[in-house]
Amino acid sequence: MIYPAEKLKKDGLEVIGFFYNPNIHPLEEYRKRRGAVEDFAGENKIEIIFPEYVESEFFNAVGENKDRPQRCSACWALRLKKTAHMAKEKGFNFFTTTLLVSPYQNQELLKKIGRDIAQVEGIEFYYEDFRPGFRMAHTQAKEQGIYCQNYCGCMFSEIERHKELAR
Repeated sequence: MIYPAEKLKKDGLEVIGFFYNPNIHPLEEYRKRRGAVEDFAGENKIEIIFPEYVESEFFNAVGENKDRPQRCSACWALRLKKTAHMAKEKGFNFFTTTLLVSPYQNQELLKKIGRDIAQVEGIEFYYEDFRPGFRMAHTQAKEQGIYCQNYCGCMFSEIERHKELAR
């Protein structure tokens, strides 16, 4: 969140966060990540909207698609739809995602999902490749003691990470 928020504010845009992550598992991990966002937002005077954490929304969206990239695509679509809907409801000009800062995510697929949802919802998707700021933001987070996760957040990603570590 660090780099996209700083970059957008530097570009003269008002930033309001939306922490919708029903994919994050377990609940303790969700709480750690939410706490990190709350701390960062508080220090940087960024409003964050926190909808209710309902894990079943993620599992319903993913369904039988438990493998990458189908699982990720379903997760991103769920989260971006909810974000677009909230942005439109609040009268915002556009919506975007901090997923665009990660070098580990499929930028083209995120862009396509965002634009498809924008067309359906009637609100613009703001695309910017935030990846150039990834390393700097990661270093900054560590220096400031901000919690940094080591997997995307979903249960399936955590299982994959443990399998890789076991090899």
